[in-house]
Amino acid sequence: MLTALLRIYASLPLPMIHALGILIGWIMYLFDKKFSRRVRNNLLTVNIAQDGPAHRQLVRLSIKETGKGIAESFAIWFRNPTSTLKWVKRCDGWQYVEAALAEKRGIIFLTPHLGCFEITAQYYAQQHPISVLFKPTEQGWLAPLIEAGRSQRQLKLAPTNMRGVRTLLKSLRNGEAVGILPDQVPDLGDGVWADFFGQPAYTMTLVSKLAETTNATVLLAFGERLSWGRGYIIHIEPLNAEATPQNINLGIERLVRQRPEQYLWSYRRFKQP
Repeated sequence: MLTALLRIYASLPLPMIHALGILIGWIMYLFDKKFSRRVRNNLLTVNIAQDGPAHRQLVRLSIKETGKGIAESFAIWFRNPTSTLKWVKRCDGWQYVEAALAEKRGIIFLTPHLGCFEITAQYYAQQHPISVLFKPTEQGWLAPLIEAGRSQRQLKLAPTNMRGVRTLLKSLRNGEAVGILPDQVPDLGDGVWADFFGQPAYTMTLVSKLAETTNATVLLAFGERLSWGRGYIIHIEPLNAEATPQNINLGIERLVRQRPEQYLWSYRRFKQP
């Protein structure tokens, strides 16, 4: 019954979904003190806003975008994929994908917690197979919904364990693509400390190891969320550096500075693993 209700919800127009998302964002900010404190503190830590008014404005925008991200995720998971892709207005940088495919090299897509990171993998999966690394949710009731929603057509999920890593390796060696959230804090022993906006952040070493082992092409990607529910623009660009944890963080910074309000500032990026 819940799945049926979510499918009805997913059929709503995107402007309505994003409007509901803004409401969700403000409810979370007003009633979840940990959430609101983390958003404010993270934005102060990275020091993107230059003064008090700019900081407060960025906090307000971040609240709205975070809510949109929650609302759109459920819609993307349970909407017909063909209909979902109509929300993508264009994809900048697809030539880098074509170049990697022509060389028969695997592709490592690094999609940070920026914009609509659900739409990027779905977009690619409509044309080519992709395996996406994911950390299972701690809410048991939600896990089957997420897995069912994300596993569509040529998109395969790889859990954050050795079985999942073997899935990623196999995909890359077959010349296929994998998707990774590179700013997800790994378990202790699976990362190193590297600067992120001038602050130490525990950063995964998995990407470096995969790239070195398979000689795969490493690409940065994010789905820019357009205002007023007008859809998304997918941006793809090469890392243009060795895939070290520090270079990866610098690449993420470069993307975040383009749309800082769309980064998930409620995420505990600077936590001790």
